[in-house]
Amino acid sequence: MSDATRPGRQSALFLQLVLGLQQSGMMALGKLLNPISRKIEVHLEMARDTIDTLAALEARTQSRLEPDEARVLRQALTDLRMNYVEELKKAGGKSAAADSQGAAADSQGAAADSQGAAVRSPEAPRT
Repeated sequence: MSDATRPGRQSALFLQLVLGLQQSGMMALGKLLNPISRKIEVHLEMARDTIDTLAALEARTQSRLEPDEARVLRQALTDLRMNYVEELKKAGGKSAAADSQGAAADSQGAAADSQGAAVRSPEAPRT
């Protein structure tokens, strides 16, 4: 069995991917310093794309993940969604309110998912 096909290595690589995307999302939300620009920057559209990417991973890998992998993915999504809603509220405006409702519904869906409910679609209308 090659190194890349060992279950332990695959799990580690999957977790690395999830945590890397979470870190990118947190940078886009202005929660982490951008190491290239050395600034705190907020890019809500980029953050939303990262959340959607992780949600797609969750939907596509449903019931095929180890419990710890599913837990880390769910937690990353929940953290990003909650921070996204917080940043939308700070941004204010009509579009922020509409996006906030969509992201809040996603967060509630993630909470329900962790209790065994069906996975909800992460799509919220973009303005």
